[in-house]
This record gives sequence, C-alpha cells and structure tokens, in this order.
Amino acid sequence: MRLFFRLIRLILTPFMLLTEKLTTPKAIVRSDAEQAAVDDACRQLALYQFSACPFCIKVRKEMARLGLNISKRDAQHNPQYRSELENGGGKIKVPCLRIETASGDVQWLYESADIIAYLQQRFEHVSAKVQ
Repeated sequence: MRLFFRLIRLILTPFMLLTEKLTTPKAIVRSDAEQAAVDDACRQLALYQFSACPFCIKVRKEMARLGLNISKRDAQHNPQYRSELENGGGKIKVPCLRIETASGDVQWLYESADIIAYLQQRFEHVSAKVQ
C-alpha cells in the first residue's frame, strides 16, 4: 500500500509543480521603500514546507501574490529543517510558518488558511497596487 502511494506521488509531483508555476499570480506592486520595509519584516519569517504538498503550494502562491520574500525551508529533504520543525513547532506538519518577534520570541503557525490569513493581515495593506 505504501509503495502504491509513493508511486502516485512520484507521478503527480511534476504536474503539481508545473501547475503551480503556471498559475502563480503576479506580485502586487509597491514603491521601493515599501517593498524594502516588507522585505525587512519577512526576514523574521520562515516557511517550513514540502515542495509538492498542495497546502504548501497554496501558501507559496499567496506569498508570491503578496510579493513576500520569505525563506522557504524544505522539511522533507533537509534533516536540519525537519529537526527544527519538530523541536520548535512540536510536530512535523507542513506548511508551518515560523514567526520571530522583535523581542526574540518564536511562534509556530500551522494550517495553510491560518498562515494565509496572517500574511494578508500583516502585508496586504502595505500601500499595494495590483498591476
């Protein structure tokens, strides 16, 4: 049974990644100063993800739409990131957004809908125009 699902994943992965590439929206346009402020805020964020996970794809597409340069960490193939996710967040579940506050506190946000809502609430209002 496990082999069957591995085979399905092996077959579907290239199609999922191609679909992501073809359907990712263009980023909203900000002034250089506004984008620099957004990029600076994004340095406090990291997305732990698997490349072909449909929920991770959903979050990455929203990151692209919002023009966010958030570090993406492959917890599927990188043992260090997988360990960080398990030790920091408490479980190996993706997508997971690691949020570091200015005081150094770290919050681990799971669930694609919650991550997208957080990103929209935090970054969509930063004087953006749709191009």
